[in-house]
This record gives sequence, structure tokens and C-alpha cells, in this order.
Amino acid sequence: MRAVRQDPDPMLEAVRRAPLPPTEEATVTVVIPCFNYARFLEQAVHSALTQAGVDVEVIIVDDASTDDSLALARRLSSRDERVRVLANAVNRGPVATFNRGLAAARGEFLVRLDADDLLTPTALLRAVAVMQNLPEVGLVYGHPLHFHHGRGPARTQVTAWTVWRGDDWLAARCAAGDNVITSPEVVMRRSVLDRIGGQRELAHTHDMELWLRIAAHADVAYLEGCDQAWHREHDASLSIAAQEPHVFLREVRDAFETLCDTGGARGAEHLRRAARRGVALAALGYARRDLDRGDATATAADLRRLALELHPAVLDAPEGRAFEAAHHRAATWPRSLARLAGLPGRLARRRRIDARWERWSRTGVYEPLRIVSAAPAPRVLPLPRFAFREAV
Repeated sequence: MRAVRQDPDPMLEAVRRAPLPPTEEATVTVVIPCFNYARFLEQAVHSALTQAGVDVEVIIVDDASTDDSLALARRLSSRDERVRVLANAVNRGPVATFNRGLAAARGEFLVRLDADDLLTPTALLRAVAVMQNLPEVGLVYGHPLHFHHGRGPARTQVTAWTVWRGDDWLAARCAAGDNVITSPEVVMRRSVLDRIGGQRELAHTHDMELWLRIAAHADVAYLEGCDQAWHREHDASLSIAAQEPHVFLREVRDAFETLCDTGGARGAEHLRRAARRGVALAALGYARRDLDRGDATATAADLRRLALELHPAVLDAPEGRAFEAAHHRAATWPRSLARLAGLPGRLARRRRIDARWERWSRTGVYEPLRIVSAAPAPRVLPLPRFAFREAV
């Protein structure tokens, strides 16, 4: 969920550290909520059970599937004592299903893995090494590889740890009005979850709200140079179901509002105002995609209404004035002329999106980083050469 912005990105302060090895074998619980994903479930479980260097338990929570998911989960449990199965008598949805698995977890660290996603080799070892060496860190994420059918190889050598104060990372997300995490690439500290609770009932941004809430109570770290998960994209996935900007921006808004209402964040009202402005600017940015093509669409009008609802003064900002000019052209000029006049804006937006995407791929955030107190220069940390069987 990337927000298109026109104003310069603020600098985000971080500490970059050289990687360190884990201090001891960690216990990690991988919770796999499953609803009608029998065709993917075994691969997800296999990717967790073959994680080297950590003591893994897998909890599959079947949400009253109508396919063979539950029967398959029980067969997997009968083959490996590290797999436990919980079954909902009725369909309860992804949030309650995950929270049931969370309540049963025994590990010191925890992963929420959708049944259609996979962990990359030694992903858990790389992440827990950060939290064992830096006890103030409550969430570690890395780069996810998105795939449809065939998936490419994953990078497994971490080059650096980037660490943010949780408050700083959270403030940046609010100011930008966006999310930077897919989901399966996250490892969480269980003790933090014990304090703040599990996921909240949000349609598509329950993961995002949890990441934000963790950052309100603990620091956040990113693993540079490696890939932490494979995220499968297909027509039935929840992430695909909410890709239209007029849908997901309202759900991003709901995540920020829920955080500020109940998340225990310091300076919640300041964060709320920043998030509303950030989402409002994102809405105008997405609407410009249509307007700069000479199309005054109903979607663009809806996004304008959303922006004004969130931040009534948004049209006084430079982005707002540029939006109104583009809207006037699309509504009153011949389409060919409006499209031609919108070309510089489309090209500038494309360059900006590409630059932001490249930064995110390297650093885990869209904003430029300012390293404030780096540890020794980043180096590649050779992890132990554990055997890993390719997921079936």
C-alpha cells in the first residue's frame, strides 16, 4: 500500500549496526491461520519446520474450512510433534483465528504466517539474532519477495541491521499515511504482545495496526541485504481484495484511528493529525493518476471527498492546489489537451514512485535515512551452513 506524495520525503533517523550472531537457540512459534488453503498449507508449514538454528513450533488454526485444510493439518501434526492444530467450530475470521493461535503460543518470539505464504531459509535465525542482542527491539522485518507462480531464489546473507526508535518509526508511518510491511516477513517479541494484546478487528489492516502498536511500545529493526519471506499473490488473497485506493486508504485510516484511540501511543492526538494529513495527501496523489490522464472520474471525486474529510485544509497545501488545477483541466478541457498538460505530472510521479520503491527495497522504508550513530561498518555475516530442503 504505497502512498503517492509530491512533497519531499522527510529524513528518518536510524542506527545502522553490524550484524551479530544469536546468543542462544531461540524458541519461535509460527501461527498459521488457515481458511480453505489446503493447496498451499503444506508448503507454508514446511517452510517453518525447516528453519535452522531455532526451536520452532507451528500452530495451525483452521477457521472452519470447507476444503481439506483441517484434515491435511491433522496429518501434518501426526507426522511432526512440533505441529499443533486448533480448529474453529464456526468461521471466526482472520483476526480471531490468529489471536486464538497467539493465546496458545509457547515461543519467546512469534510469527504470523498466512497459509499461502512461506518463510525463506534461516529467516527466523536472522531475525531473533537482532532481538537477542537488542532487547529493546520488539519487531524485526525484512524484504519480502512477491510471487504469483514460480518463486525466485532468496538472499540469505544479512549485511546490516537498521534500528529505529519505535516512536520515530511510528511517527514516520503516520506522517506518510502508509504501510511498509507486507506481513510474513515480521518476527515479534512475545513479551511485547503479552503487554499490548493481539490483532484488532479491522478488515484488511489488522496486521498494519499491530505493527504500529508494537512500535508505540518497542523499537523496530530491519534486516538489510536479505529476503525474509515469499508472499504469494493470487486472486483469492486478502491483500488482492483491497487494492483499490478508495478502499484501502479508508482502511489505512481506520488502522491509524484505532491505534490513536486504543493503542497506547505517546502523543496520540499529534499522531492522529499527522496520519489524517498523510492519508489525505495520499488520496489526492492517487486521484491525480486519473486527472493527469484527462479523466475526471468518480473515483477521483471520491478520493477528493476522503481527503477533505480527513484534513479540511488539504486543498491549501501545494499538493492540494496542484490537484485542483489538474481537476479543473480534466473537467473542462478537451481530454487530449488535459492529458498532454498532465504528462509532466505523470512523469514526475513515476520517477518519485520508482525512487521510493528502490529505497524501500534497500532499507524497509520510503523515506531517506539519516544514520545518526552507526556501529562499525556493515559487513556480511556468514550464518551457519544448515541444510534446507526446498519446500514441496
